[in-house]
Amino acid sequence: MPTGWNTFPVEFRGGLISNMSPLQQGINAVGSAITLQNFEPSKEGGYKKILGFEKYIDSTVTGTGVILGVKVVNSSKVIAVRQNGSSVSEYYINSGSSWSSLGAASLLGGKVRGTNFNFDGNHKIMFVDGANSPAVFNDTTDTLSFPSGYPSDVVGGEHITAYKNHIFIAKGSLLAFSAPFDETDFTIANGAGIINVGHTITGLIVFREQLIVFSRNKIQRVSGTSVSDFQLSPIAEDIGCISGDTIQEVGGDIMFLAPDGLRLLSATERIGDFGLGLASYPVEQDIKDFKSNYSSFSSLVLREKAQYRIFGFVSAEQPKDAFGFIGTKFSDQGSSNIQWSKTKGIQAYVADARYVEGQEIIVFANDNGYVYKLEFGSSFDGEDINAIYSSPFMPIDDPQLRKSIYKMSLYVDTAGSFDVNVNFTFDLFKPDNYNKNIAPQTIRLQSSSAGVFIYGASSATYGTATYGSELDKIYNTPVIGSGKTFSFTIQDSSTNPSFSLDTAVFEYATFDRM
Repeated sequence: MPTGWNTFPVEFRGGLISNMSPLQQGINAVGSAITLQNFEPSKEGGYKKILGFEKYIDSTVTGTGVILGVKVVNSSKVIAVRQNGSSVSEYYINSGSSWSSLGAASLLGGKVRGTNFNFDGNHKIMFVDGANSPAVFNDTTDTLSFPSGYPSDVVGGEHITAYKNHIFIAKGSLLAFSAPFDETDFTIANGAGIINVGHTITGLIVFREQLIVFSRNKIQRVSGTSVSDFQLSPIAEDIGCISGDTIQEVGGDIMFLAPDGLRLLSATERIGDFGLGLASYPVEQDIKDFKSNYSSFSSLVLREKAQYRIFGFVSAEQPKDAFGFIGTKFSDQGSSNIQWSKTKGIQAYVADARYVEGQEIIVFANDNGYVYKLEFGSSFDGEDINAIYSSPFMPIDDPQLRKSIYKMSLYVDTAGSFDVNVNFTFDLFKPDNYNKNIAPQTIRLQSSSAGVFIYGASSATYGTATYGSELDKIYNTPVIGSGKTFSFTIQDSSTNPSFSLDTAVFEYATFDRM
């Protein structure tokens, strides 16, 4: 057999896949991942190390237990809800470096959900918590009120949204709506009403001029503009949503957690019709494990990235061990081109994101009292971000021929200091082929541009360091290893800036059959 060197490129794309056999994945999905942690499939190409988070302000929200709700008001204000010393739900807003009380409800509620609306020229947010009367925040006056006189079908509502100038509140199987342009008036004579959907409502969202009503095993829609023509009709009779906190609109579709995984509700070319694709099919087994480990979820959308994120929460779990998923949407509609990855180290009980004044504000909170802003910095509030990519086992061309890998060239797009470890594993189906004594050693790749320094780095010396030069984008390293198939892992566990993995190119020689 010839022993000349050949070239094998691996373009980083396809995302995390867990529903294919190892060899099939290595043949048909080169560049995909069997592990993709704290990397995101990027619309700009490759896999990008995710950005971090830090405290929104350096003080905790007064109270005990989990923060029951967070809501972005505008570019400088966030509302947080927590159990106070009187064991009721109290609302707080950030004021400088501290949290100021807006007022307390009469009872301790559950998870707080809110909706933005503007019926009278004032931006407002209306909150429900499953126990109390709805609370209304006025952004113009910075005041929170607990209007009285709500009917029993509204008090204790669990889900809320604004649709066609009405407020809709779900409680059990009842969907109550207010009079037009008045969030406090639920009088039937004034244009309010109640719709019994027949199943316990798990979530609400407005989509394509319709109000989508989710139950655990059914999806319905409300169409129309007022009490005179509101109509309830079915979308799906045997598919539903198990958690309303997972419902988000991303890239023109609705993502939600169904009993069998994450699904997309998509409008089709046929007017009034919908598609219901299983978006999480490539990570089917991972999602099943995720659902079995968590019963409380939160989610958000990064609009600029067409990205959906879902997080699981268990109070006994350490934040560094908390898992979630990232889904990046690469097509306008449908579930055929969504690439997945996992997050580890982001523990969120509640989360919210809002695009205001030309910027996307993203916040989350758990049970330690702090509110965090996401997509900020290069650490998890000062802790390392542990980012891992592992390739499938690739035979290159023939899974029965032995190959020796001699060189790796890694193409990356860096924004600063770069320091990763690379490890190789050979022969998936012969784990004893390489024992621990002769397995390839860890390869370390670091920024090494001659005379170029990263501003703020410990190695930079004032007056002598050179800034502004081109950073390394190609990292070449020799490799020692041989086998019929091979896999490689790239790991960054640091607070270094985000970077993107673009392509890896391997030089190898082919030998005899074994």
